[in-house]
Amino acid sequence: MRLLKMPLRITNLKFTISFFYILFCSSILSISAQEIIPDEKPLEEKTKSTSIDSTKIKAEGVAAVVGEFIILESDLNREIAQLEAQGADLEGVTRCQLFGRLLEQKLYAHQAIQDSVLVNELYIQSLVEQQIQGILAQTKGDMEGLLNFYKKDSEKALREEMYEINKNAYLAKEMQDKVISEIEITPEEVRTFFNDIPKDERPTFGTELKIAQIVVIPEVTEEAKQEVIEKLKGFKKDVEENGSSFTTKVLFYTEDTASKPTGGLYTLNRKQPRMVKEFRDVAFSLQEGEISEPFETEFGYHIILLEKIRGQEYDVRHILLRPELTQEAIAEAREKIEKVRKMIVDGEVSFAEAAREFSDEKETKFEGGQLTNPVTQDFNFELTKMEPELYSQIQDLKDNEISEIFQDEDRVNRIKFKILTVTDRIDDHEADFAKDYLKIKELALQDKQIKAIEKWQEATILDTYIKINGEYRDCEFESNWLKNQ
Repeated sequence: MRLLKMPLRITNLKFTISFFYILFCSSILSISAQEIIPDEKPLEEKTKSTSIDSTKIKAEGVAAVVGEFIILESDLNREIAQLEAQGADLEGVTRCQLFGRLLEQKLYAHQAIQDSVLVNELYIQSLVEQQIQGILAQTKGDMEGLLNFYKKDSEKALREEMYEINKNAYLAKEMQDKVISEIEITPEEVRTFFNDIPKDERPTFGTELKIAQIVVIPEVTEEAKQEVIEKLKGFKKDVEENGSSFTTKVLFYTEDTASKPTGGLYTLNRKQPRMVKEFRDVAFSLQEGEISEPFETEFGYHIILLEKIRGQEYDVRHILLRPELTQEAIAEAREKIEKVRKMIVDGEVSFAEAAREFSDEKETKFEGGQLTNPVTQDFNFELTKMEPELYSQIQDLKDNEISEIFQDEDRVNRIKFKILTVTDRIDDHEADFAKDYLKIKELALQDKQIKAIEKWQEATILDTYIKINGEYRDCEFESNWLKNQ
């Protein structure tokens, strides 16, 4: 699990989201990245009234009951171990706060069951498999150590427990999404939110840059494309005519690293677009057990095996291959961008004009190469929150200076060449409603979501059986968990 980062650097902001809430959101919003952390050392219990650093050994026991869920002392210890392994800063955070976080998770999961939220079982099983394989890769295949950590006598029992952990996290995420899914913010609410912040407590936004780039991508030859098409046709024929395993071929040949650990498995839903259109169109045209002909997407060439249809959900496995690039194509692309850079430096053409004419990146070329911030959806990038790789490429650039040529890659292209420039710079400044509207809108929406969650939580706690045991009854919780004490 990773800590959820606020999209803006805020100082003296009255409405800042509490660490407690952020920590909770980070857990349920990152289920796909959740890890189960093994530890060879004994689990250590930490006193509730001080920071995480003070410790003592405690016996196992039931710490709380929320609805149908039981929270053990070891659950909290394991939660702390996972957060620390993920690099979370827990300084000044008490066991009571983290215990409250577990209570929230169980409350969401309990209510999700009451509301009959459906669980994607194949998705949960694939997560368990990824987690186990990931841990074994880190511990050199030490399954015995993993079983000892979880106090399980068999791999089957371990998988069952990990399935329950992931299922409950999945339910919690689905329930929270349900609570906030219909919350929207109006321009008037944004204005009210901003005006309610005292002038001397308004947020300060850090230095922001506008960045543009020109990208040149080496061309793939028709021969290279045909080669992967024929290879995929061979895979299809071998499975259909010789009984070969499609999953085995995935493990040996696919270039989709995300699905490789699960044998190329994806679950598609007709009502919830997830994959690119070409992939979905082919998948939904197949019959159970049928393998598609090779087809192209922006990622490369695929074949799909439709494994199972379950109502609106389609379980598919796929193999992805990407055509090889020739050295000649790579050299031509580099030569092209060198010429473009020289034209800009010599003043023959502006950066924006060159981007529109020569850039191969369709997402940016028609905007004169301007990059869009994926968080704020505008052209501004806060310097301190920029991705490290992008920051390293522009950190020494003066405004309108042209960078050197960088060789890069992305999820679609193995190799691409690019040049960058800083087109505008805004220094640290106090929030301005007109200039920073999108950022203020995001803060206002978060504030409204928090209030909705607090309201939902308050009502749900009163309607749910909750029992807090032992020393945790002395905790000062932010929510009314002790109503029955």
